[in-house]
Amino acid sequence: MDHQGQLRRAALALGIPDDEVSRFIQHLRLSIRLSGGSSGVPVGQFGGLPRLPVGMDWPSDGVSPLPFIFSVDCAALPRVDGFGLPADGSLLFFLNHEQAAATGERRYGRVVYVPAGTDTEVATGSTDDAFVGEQYDVDATLRAEFPGWFGADEDDEDEDEDDLSAFQQQLARDLERDLPHLDELCALANDLWPPDNGYASAYIGGYADEEVIKSFAEQTLAWREKTGEIVIPVAKWYSHVEKETHRLTSEWVSLAHFPVDHELYYRSDGSFVIRHDDLAAGRLDEAFSVAELIP
Repeated sequence: MDHQGQLRRAALALGIPDDEVSRFIQHLRLSIRLSGGSSGVPVGQFGGLPRLPVGMDWPSDGVSPLPFIFSVDCAALPRVDGFGLPADGSLLFFLNHEQAAATGERRYGRVVYVPAGTDTEVATGSTDDAFVGEQYDVDATLRAEFPGWFGADEDDEDEDEDDLSAFQQQLARDLERDLPHLDELCALANDLWPPDNGYASAYIGGYADEEVIKSFAEQTLAWREKTGEIVIPVAKWYSHVEKETHRLTSEWVSLAHFPVDHELYYRSDGSFVIRHDDLAAGRLDEAFSVAELIP
């Protein structure tokens, strides 16, 4: 479906100028919400045993098998403008969230792409409860997402401009100048693709977590300093990180984000992020796994 065209037609009907709609669409992303327990058409499976290519070993970190989180049928997922998922085949997500959170090492998470037509079989490499959760089917709906600095969240409406950094204040001024109908456009997008209702098992696509991108920005700047490419005064480090985070936000997308049950933590989240160009080129092995444990 032409989601951008759907939004554009609805906005033009409200009298919003076409060029402003185009600028707004540059910031809008749609994520695919996966949830169980409804009567929708199944698009994937959480828990249970995955279907792997015949002869393929259960993915591991080099020592131990990785817990299977979920799989999706790419052909059954709604197509999203600008999100380069494979048109068919299956994506399977494996993650040891505790080790990923403790070490930050990529080997504790893995995305497996199984092309359409591949001979597969139910994996039998691990039947331990630690690696195989409760199995259930999930269906898909769409929701609208905006960048964190957008000001589309009601909780941010009363934020004092004095609390914003100089860079954030400039973003806000640019936003006010370029999108005078921002509130109407955000409301329209949320009407077309409503926010969450109830529990979601996972999200495919959308914006990558800002803290994850900020970490990439810090690593990028630190490496450029180490190689002598740039010199950043200590007093200006934070502003450089802000600008680099803002730049990288457009390059990265959330491939998957999901809560992980853990009895010892208040919240346990896992995610995979990937560059747009790597996703479009099918380089799914370039996805980074990230996990967070909050006591």
